[in-house]
Amino acid sequence: MSTSLSLNYIPTKFSGPLTSDVVKRRNVPVHKQGGGREAFRRRESRMPRGDDEDYDGVENVRQTWFGGPPGAKKKKRLRWNAFKWILFTTNFLLMLYSIIAFIFCLLTWFNVWNHADIVRVGNRPELIVSTFASCVGIVTSLVGWSGILLNNRSFLAVYNLLLWATFALLVTPGYITYKQRTFNLEGKVNAQWSQGIGLNGRLRIQNQLDCCGYFSPFVEATVSNTCYARSVLPGCKNGYLQFEKLVLMRWYTVAFSLVPLQLAAMFAGLICSNHVTFRFGKGMMPKAYRLGPESMATMMDSYANQLAEQYGPDVASAYVSRNDLNFNSSLPSLPHTPSTGSVPPAYSAPEKRGAPSARKN
Repeated sequence: MSTSLSLNYIPTKFSGPLTSDVVKRRNVPVHKQGGGREAFRRRESRMPRGDDEDYDGVENVRQTWFGGPPGAKKKKRLRWNAFKWILFTTNFLLMLYSIIAFIFCLLTWFNVWNHADIVRVGNRPELIVSTFASCVGIVTSLVGWSGILLNNRSFLAVYNLLLWATFALLVTPGYITYKQRTFNLEGKVNAQWSQGIGLNGRLRIQNQLDCCGYFSPFVEATVSNTCYARSVLPGCKNGYLQFEKLVLMRWYTVAFSLVPLQLAAMFAGLICSNHVTFRFGKGMMPKAYRLGPESMATMMDSYANQLAEQYGPDVASAYVSRNDLNFNSSLPSLPHTPSTGSVPPAYSAPEKRGAPSARKN
């Protein structure tokens, strides 16, 4: 009989080295069961085992950093995949510009920069939002480091959520400063001088810009040692207006220039978070698609019925018995050494059964 009735028949298009008729070479290792650097190689299994080199969880980190339990076999050096390096790079950039922005804000609050007191008086809301945005960026980067270094996808999910909050806080001071500078800045400065900053704010701006009054010492001036009725100092309007134009332009330029980096971090977080190791997700087959003894028994029954219908019960029983024996003898032994943790049990073939009686045509 020329037609093959093997139970484990696989079409040639999908056949592998274990099922094809090609002569097997000696000392060819069997592909390991999932995970590792070769997880995306052709014909590589996706199911994990307890001794995989990138098994998810903190246990792997403990064994790598603290030596593991006594007598445990030392594992080979682990390697990061490309997705993890992308997350590392984008999170490093996020941490870098967040820390730099936080330092600039602190130096402004502590009045270290030249004319920093003018910013504290005239641009206080923008300074508060920028400081808060830099703090959120630092916290977000710390959560990202926790997820990246520990291979923890829960931390990376929180990291992705915080990236959106950081993005919103990043563009807020840029939008405020751009709107303030572009639309009637002179009118806003006039209203701020007369109603917004008060006597103490006027005095601080006068001391920083060496001016007196708004237009002249006779218009909305705060009396001081250098500002009085006969003072020769100029008014503060021109100097304060030019200073605000320069500061606001630099402010929204820096804020909007960081948007591409922030978008890159968000995109990398969304794409690469589930690939922080070489296995997608937890590496677990969904329960509906797992092949167990019950599923195997159903397949064997269906196959036996087909054989019985076509060739009779004797042929069906002989072929089913022979294929059960061939299946048990052809199972390769994997070159894995069992780990100290829990290892998933290996698949065992179902017990042999006779073919059902053929149905009469």
